[in-house]
Amino acid sequence: MSLSSRDQKNIWHPYTQMLDAKAPITIVRGEGACLFDEDGNKYIDAISSWWVNTHGHANAYIAEKVSEQIRILEHVIFAGFTHPKAIELAERLLQHLPENQSKIFYSDNGSTAVEVGVKMALQFWHNLGVKKTKIIAFNNAYHGDTFGAMSVSGRSVFTQMFDEYLFDVIFIDVPFENKMDQLNDAIKNDDVAAFIFEPLVQGASGMLMYPAEALEKMISFCMKNDIITIADEVMTGFYRTGKFFATDYIAEKPDIYCLSKGLTGGTMAMGVTTCTQKIFDAFLSSNKTKTFYHGHSYTANPIACTAALASLDLYEKSDCIANVERIIKNHQSFISSIKNHPFIKDIRQCGTIIAIELKTDSNTSYLNSIRDKIYDYFIQRKIIMRPLGNIFYVMPPYCITDEQLDEVYKAIRQFLDELE
Repeated sequence: MSLSSRDQKNIWHPYTQMLDAKAPITIVRGEGACLFDEDGNKYIDAISSWWVNTHGHANAYIAEKVSEQIRILEHVIFAGFTHPKAIELAERLLQHLPENQSKIFYSDNGSTAVEVGVKMALQFWHNLGVKKTKIIAFNNAYHGDTFGAMSVSGRSVFTQMFDEYLFDVIFIDVPFENKMDQLNDAIKNDDVAAFIFEPLVQGASGMLMYPAEALEKMISFCMKNDIITIADEVMTGFYRTGKFFATDYIAEKPDIYCLSKGLTGGTMAMGVTTCTQKIFDAFLSSNKTKTFYHGHSYTANPIACTAALASLDLYEKSDCIANVERIIKNHQSFISSIKNHPFIKDIRQCGTIIAIELKTDSNTSYLNSIRDKIYDYFIQRKIIMRPLGNIFYVMPPYCITDEQLDEVYKAIRQFLDELE
């Protein structure tokens, strides 16, 4: 029995209608920007395997560091104990984060990083004895699939089965212009505790992009109105937008950061939530009920911390920044060459991310039927894409070569021409 058949017999895959799902492609190894299946076929990973892989698959440097660590300490409880890698990683991350960030809280993925951030913000006000329970979030937002993360995500096909169980959130539109009307109306309710957002790029909603100037204005507005701001940098962090963090494009800095995905370079799961000293201080009390009662079995796992430290080593090398700049430049040239194509409704770029929105008979939707056509077209050409309905995007590992990028661009051009 093939590996794929064994998978189908026993495994339930995410975001997949298993009734009519095609047999999954069995990947047996990776190298750089490519993945190889059990038959030896090579695929260009144009989406960094769900946006996590930044340095390339099976990165030798990260692998060596992880191999060393696993022989020293694989795990230790993180309540009442600590270890060198967790300490070093916190110190290193704070060097890259804004000066207002003071404390690092570890978890194990993007959704939990968001859960932690939302709970921090709500309990901050509770500990101060201030009744603030409402969260402001963007329409079409996606912050994860746990219940708190779903609650602050836009209501969509991802949440519709659970909408009645999610806590109430005030949703406003993304500010494509410097309009503050909706935010102003939302805070007329003095019960607003926090505002959570994906900075500059809304990922799962279709790589929707909005200007840094508008976000900065919103953060400043929240600061003046005593509202905690939470930046979900799970996808946008670690040079995806061209800077180390997307919020590096603005002067006003959020109170809380949520990190994951590229944190370990895609090597293994890890989440981080950071906060200001002011937020941390609100949890310091002889009253034990003001403790932050949140944790995970694998909090600050030493192997994951080691992978993150190795990933940081690579981010801090000049060739990483050079690769990011090279990808951005190549994207810009490619966009110029196809922007007037009659089947393109919109094409947009933010750093190493480009998104192409196709003209279709129906509105933009994750369930748009053209999604399968796009996916199948590129898989046949050994390029991994994961379209968001009628929107598909390129978000490659930074080690991708110019030749590999050209192969992706060529396939996109051919796809568009064949639509005609």
